[in-house]
Amino acid sequence: DDSKFSEAITVLLTWIERGEVNRRSANQFYSMVQSANSHVRRLMNEKAAHEQEMEQAKESFKNALTGILTQFEQIVAVFNASTRQKAWDHFSKAQRKNIDIWRKHSEELRNAHSEQLMGIRREEEMEMSDDDSGDNPSKKLRVDDSALAAQAYALKEENDSLRWQLDAYRNEVELLKQEKGQLFRTEESLTKDQQLQFLQQTMQGMQQQLLSIQEELNNKKSELEQAKEEQTHTQAMLKVLQEQLKSTKELAEINEHDASQANEINVLTVALVNQDREKNSEKRSPGLKSEKEALLIGIISTFLHVHPFGANIEYLWSYMQQLDSRISANEIEMLLTRLPRMFKQEFTGVGATLEKRWKFCAFEGIKTI
Repeated sequence: DDSKFSEAITVLLTWIERGEVNRRSANQFYSMVQSANSHVRRLMNEKAAHEQEMEQAKESFKNALTGILTQFEQIVAVFNASTRQKAWDHFSKAQRKNIDIWRKHSEELRNAHSEQLMGIRREEEMEMSDDDSGDNPSKKLRVDDSALAAQAYALKEENDSLRWQLDAYRNEVELLKQEKGQLFRTEESLTKDQQLQFLQQTMQGMQQQLLSIQEELNNKKSELEQAKEEQTHTQAMLKVLQEQLKSTKELAEINEHDASQANEINVLTVALVNQDREKNSEKRSPGLKSEKEALLIGIISTFLHVHPFGANIEYLWSYMQQLDSRISANEIEMLLTRLPRMFKQEFTGVGATLEKRWKFCAFEGIKTI
């Protein structure tokens, strides 16, 4: 029995070494030695079965290793495609670093498995060459057939790999052609879009300027109408005063006392005319249209007061945008232009560095009023 063979052979060896073999027990010992010899044949059969299992395991291992190597080739191809320009530009730095590390690791594993597979094939070839020298012709023919089959299988795998690589290269060429055509079309569309956007921005700027000019024209018309009304009112007052003056002169010829009164009326008339002229001049000066303009003037005055060297309209507009996003640079510049005694514009720099800056000058302008 296999389970008790080691123990039984040890007991048999001990008996023989102790000299238990004699004429009476020689036949029994002979039968036990014969049983040991028969166990040798059993062991050889077991060895042959294990060798066959080992060959099958080697073959399955080689096939599994070939499949793993093929998958490694595909994975490395994926990493190589990811590192090309069209996909590589869309990854972040961290993602590129990880992809590069993974690619190198996969290539190392692929090379290691490839070397291992080639080593197995070389060992098989060496075993086949060793077997050729000692086996009979029929076995030699079987070995040759198996070697040829292995070589044919290896060549088939290499052919499949080369065919797959050729297909991959063809796909890459097609993708490059498509990308080149798309790039040209994208550049043309981008140029057209940029031109269209530039034209739209220019039209919007011109529309804003046209609206501001129309608003100024309406303001001028309203000021002109007010000036005409004031002029008509002044002329009517002058006529009334002239009639009163004539009547007072007639009375002055009759009575000297009435003449002194006429002089007082003349003085009063002149004072009224001067006062009316001052009112007309004040009305002609640009006034505030709303409480919003008063608030804007106060904020702009505070901002420019802390900037004694002045600020350009873009800087001022960016500051006002934080308070009111609906206000425009043209509206701020028109408001500054309407108040020359509070704000003045100066030019600084020479040539390409020429810059227009607005300053707060109300402390100087109040002295000229």
